[in-house]
Amino acid sequence: MYMSMQDILEQIRSLLKKKKRGRISAISRDIPQDMLKKQNSKQGNEIQSPPSQSSEVQSFSDQKSGEQNMEGREAALGSSLEKAAEGQKAEGQKLHGQEADARMTAQNVAGGNTVTVQAVAEDSTVEKNTAGQSTEEQNSIERTKNNMTEYRGGKMMRVIPVYNMMVLPHSYIYFQVQSFKNIAGQEIRQDDHVLLAVLKEDSFNTKDLRKEEFHSVAVEGSVTEISGDGYVVVRTGQRVKILELTQKEGEPLLLETAPLRDIEDLDREDSDRKLKEIKAELKTLVDRFRAGSIMQTMIDQYGSIQEVACILSPWLSLKNEERYQVLKEDRLSVRTKMLEQILYEYVEVTKVTSDARNQQQEDYQKLYKEQALQKQIDYLQKELDEMHPEKVSDLRKLELKIEESGMNEIAKKEASKILNRLKNEGTNGQEAGMLYDYMDFVTGLSWKKEEQKSIDLDEAEKILSEDHFGLKKVKERMIQQIAVMNLKKQQSGSILLFVGAPGTGKTSIGKSIAKALGRKYVRVSLGGVRDEADIRGHRRTYLGAMPGRIMDGIHKAGVSNPVMVLDEVDKLSSSYNGDPAAALLEVLDPEQNNSFTDHYMNVPYDLSDVLFICTANTTDSIPAPLLNRMEVIQYQGYTPREKFEIGKRHLMKKALKNVGLQPENVELSDEALESIISDYTREGGVRGLKKRLDTLCRIAAVHLVRGKGEKITVGKEDLQEYLDMNPLHHRAVEEKGRAGVVTGLAWTAVGGEILFIETLATKGEGKLTITGQLGNVMKESAQIAISLVKSMFPEKASFFKENDLHIHVPDGATPKDGPSAGVTLTVALSSLVTGQAVCPQIAMTGEVSLEGKVNPIGGLPEKLMAAERAGVKTVLIPKANVDDLRDVPEEVKDKLEIRPVENVDEALSICGIERSEEVSTENASE
Repeated sequence: MYMSMQDILEQIRSLLKKKKRGRISAISRDIPQDMLKKQNSKQGNEIQSPPSQSSEVQSFSDQKSGEQNMEGREAALGSSLEKAAEGQKAEGQKLHGQEADARMTAQNVAGGNTVTVQAVAEDSTVEKNTAGQSTEEQNSIERTKNNMTEYRGGKMMRVIPVYNMMVLPHSYIYFQVQSFKNIAGQEIRQDDHVLLAVLKEDSFNTKDLRKEEFHSVAVEGSVTEISGDGYVVVRTGQRVKILELTQKEGEPLLLETAPLRDIEDLDREDSDRKLKEIKAELKTLVDRFRAGSIMQTMIDQYGSIQEVACILSPWLSLKNEERYQVLKEDRLSVRTKMLEQILYEYVEVTKVTSDARNQQQEDYQKLYKEQALQKQIDYLQKELDEMHPEKVSDLRKLELKIEESGMNEIAKKEASKILNRLKNEGTNGQEAGMLYDYMDFVTGLSWKKEEQKSIDLDEAEKILSEDHFGLKKVKERMIQQIAVMNLKKQQSGSILLFVGAPGTGKTSIGKSIAKALGRKYVRVSLGGVRDEADIRGHRRTYLGAMPGRIMDGIHKAGVSNPVMVLDEVDKLSSSYNGDPAAALLEVLDPEQNNSFTDHYMNVPYDLSDVLFICTANTTDSIPAPLLNRMEVIQYQGYTPREKFEIGKRHLMKKALKNVGLQPENVELSDEALESIISDYTREGGVRGLKKRLDTLCRIAAVHLVRGKGEKITVGKEDLQEYLDMNPLHHRAVEEKGRAGVVTGLAWTAVGGEILFIETLATKGEGKLTITGQLGNVMKESAQIAISLVKSMFPEKASFFKENDLHIHVPDGATPKDGPSAGVTLTVALSSLVTGQAVCPQIAMTGEVSLEGKVNPIGGLPEKLMAAERAGVKTVLIPKANVDDLRDVPEEVKDKLEIRPVENVDEALSICGIERSEEVSTENASE
């Protein structure tokens, strides 16, 4: 069944004329809602029901302005307008005076207490217009009288505490039925009398209310309707003043009130005019809402500005205190002015809100339209690019790269901004070149995550062994890394640092690792870098700005997960331009490098998939925070046997290939190769060996080109002629020992080496001279050794007083320092004092304390290999370094007698130094 708009309006008019016990039924209930929705949906409107409220503690009109969206606000406003129209027609009588000597009682809300409201009688008359009352109305009045009981001459009424509501006399207040029951404390019947008392502060505890918790002015009221759709309508009466609240044991609370008279200073004509103006404003306002015509009909039924304010109370942005000030005002003219200002503010705010919503809708429509058009343009542009790829401009290519690159949102936003600048600048602009270079670099990076492939461990191990001989520890560590990556399917967080002598394969093994992992290889040289911008990049504000070496390496690799070797990190140095080592902290920290920001790019880039391998010759110059981020793997240097295998398997083949020869063109005997290793090179690595083999291959190439034969044979006796150099003089142990001279062991950047500690005594006054470019640490070791020897040989006290001591460590041109010569200096001085020579084939290393204990040292594998090479037979090492022997090649340990010692007494005993008077280091100080 459908109804026309004319039929709906006719039914509204008829409903407005109906009276039922002084009121009309709610239009929203009498008119079928489905008919209104169907009819208005044709005109683009929809009538919504009043908003529901889940809370049972406060009325739906307690909500403040701004807590509902615009559609809910319109619907609720329409419902309030309808109910206001009902109240306007409902009353069949008006109270023109104050009811004298009225006594009412009410039951408290939560505790079940009975609160008595006692009104003080005043000289006032109540005009009652009972003429024309229906039988039903008279019965209603009788029921109300019967519901009231006398208490000390007063009437008992229910007290309804309210908060943040616009409560005004001679108006209508709307509550939800359940909320009203909870507040009243019992069932509510129609025509019950209540007292609306305003709380100073909102409270859910209504059991123990005190007078101080209420404002002094309240309003009487009566329940005029309990509707079937869940609402209670209360018609307010006169204002009253709360005087006193008392309670005696076993008796109800007593609330004494006195009626308040309104000061009738209101110009009725002016009031009617203002009411018409407000109605006109409201009608203009609701004209924008759905069901606006029905709302306008409701507005016409308003009888006073107070009714309008009560109806709109839920949507007024007022505090509780501001609402009460309106109720408190005695003068009608001032109260009306206050309400007028409040309502006009509400109208203006609502207009602005409605305009803002309309503007927002227009903006959304514009945005959607732009997006739709942009999609069409992109589609057409893509079709044109595919049809004519040769006509695609450079800017369009950059645009396509941005779309296909997989950049993160920050990078894409920055790239789009620069591209727009480039478009506006034009190809001939001042910054066009710089902007284009930036876009070319950023779009050339790989932003997408590379898929981690499973790697066969056996195949990876085979690749590492083919390219490098030895390096067992390094290969085992990389196999572990590959196994972890296979399980996690992502890059492991550790950063590797290879430390060892030059030429030991630290850099070259990076290529083998990349090959074994199936990744790209990038090498970044950091030797001599002392500008932070070389790591982080230069800012684009500078002329000639460039990205840092890290991002430049990523750009060259073309992938996001290369194997990047940071070569010579121990050669970094700081300057006034910053500290590059500090800049590397972020790069090499797995917790931070997932958002590394290069100054040139100015956008974050994820480096977490990059496998960083750093190389260094020593860790002494690497800052501690940077060293802490890396896992150190020591390269011990190659033994002669390992060098032989490397030269035969790898270096000779590469040397032949570099000069264009075949293996059959050069025949190098094993004796000649061993002689090159032992007599013509002095290093821990194989770089010098490679140079000698390159020289032999170049001589063979000259021999072949001149037609002197297709093959050249190189024997041990030919090396001096072909290499054009004399064999290197290796420091070897002496055949005969001398008193005061002892063989020591030292570590250098190119491996281990032996050295001799020489001591000499001359007539003098006990002065000490130290030569040989010794550092501060070794000088202090010499002082400790002298003090220790004096305590061990107290009978030689005159020797130290009558002689000057001279300690020398050749070669004098080579600086020497380190905490490992203490035991050697002590034994040498002991040998000098006692005159007992030490066997030169006994070498030693270790630091000593004043108590005579031998402390641990570093670089033991290199020192033992140097001892074996120099012909040493016995080596004394600190007992605390026994665990380091596992890093020493077996072939070296097989040729040496290694004797761990714990104190100097053991070292002297092994060296054959005897003391005439037995004084141990434990009680020497005594």
